[in-house]
Amino acid sequence: MDRTRDFRHGRRRAAALKLGPMRRLGADGWGGVVVTIVCLAISAPVVVVGVRGGRLPLIPNGWWLLLYAAFAAAFLTSMWLMEVAPRRVTVAALAAQSVLAPVLVLTAPSAGWTPILLVFAVAVSAYSVPEWVSAVLVAVNTAVVGIAASGYGEAYEIGMVALLYLALQAASVLSVKAMQRETRLRRSIAEAHVRLRAAGALLAESSRAEERLRIARELHDLLGHQLTVLSLELEIASHRRGSERGESVDRAKELARELLGDVRATVGEMREDDARLREVLEAVVSDLPEPVVHLRIGASVAADAERTRLLVRCVQEVVTNAIRHARAENLWIDIVSEDGRLAFEARDDGVGAREVVVGNGLRGMAERLESLGGTVRFSGADGFSVRAEVPAA
Repeated sequence: MDRTRDFRHGRRRAAALKLGPMRRLGADGWGGVVVTIVCLAISAPVVVVGVRGGRLPLIPNGWWLLLYAAFAAAFLTSMWLMEVAPRRVTVAALAAQSVLAPVLVLTAPSAGWTPILLVFAVAVSAYSVPEWVSAVLVAVNTAVVGIAASGYGEAYEIGMVALLYLALQAASVLSVKAMQRETRLRRSIAEAHVRLRAAGALLAESSRAEERLRIARELHDLLGHQLTVLSLELEIASHRRGSERGESVDRAKELARELLGDVRATVGEMREDDARLREVLEAVVSDLPEPVVHLRIGASVAADAERTRLLVRCVQEVVTNAIRHARAENLWIDIVSEDGRLAFEARDDGVGAREVVVGNGLRGMAERLESLGGTVRFSGADGFSVRAEVPAA
């Protein structure tokens, strides 16, 4: 299906642009670019001094640059690929940068710009390690700065330099933790927003269905009964003498039958709840800050009240999953009618997983589909995706 291919192409393109904790080139993204440039530029003085025949670090320039290259690789991996790289790779990168940064500072004590590497390393590690680990790293790094400064300064200067880098590290860790708390809060608000919209949509549809059913019953009990009696009376009158009377009675009887048929047709149509599927689902995903939901519903899709409730719950679950677990920026939802079946397909550009762990939400979604004779498949490769089918109404 062309639409499915378009969705998959868009998902792969979005996934290719996503890079770790600083995926967007907004304020955080450009900040990450600046940090990367500064980190790479720190080795420039050693290169320049080495070219001129001088020696800046305590070890040979080539060895120091080799250690710095290893630090830069570990630092950039942990900063930009934290969410997409395997866990063991991320842990190894964090450990390597936490060890190499103090080594680089201690082996180049006369270079006053190298301690900034400690600030970079502790700030990036704060994304993944507990707070107590960050506190230990800050303490160790501060001691390293003091030791490095002891070779070229007085006690007062050493203390001031150590306090300066202590403040810089503490500020970077606290800002990262504050940003993480803000992100968690924003995701919680987005989840609550989706659930509230879904509950409101289901409540509105339920009230609408109950009102339609009440009117249908009243029409059937009142008008239907009266028209049935009228039809019987006219049937009796048609057997009486008088040709003119019989002709008029026949016309009246035919009219009564038509009215009774119209009432029955109206009652039947009102029982067939033509739920406004598009409006209901758009209301569920509207005003959602993240992820951006791309909702497409085929023109031939028709759903009764039961399937509308099912689709609302499916949309709610995939959006909640994209917010809570996938950390996706985009979510594509496609609902079409195929060969007498209603097909629901959703995919995001999140981090994905090799093996999908079915929690309570996904399990409940599968149970709802199975109760209507449907099927569902989950996949975590290249982002999370869902493919579900259910017999059409």
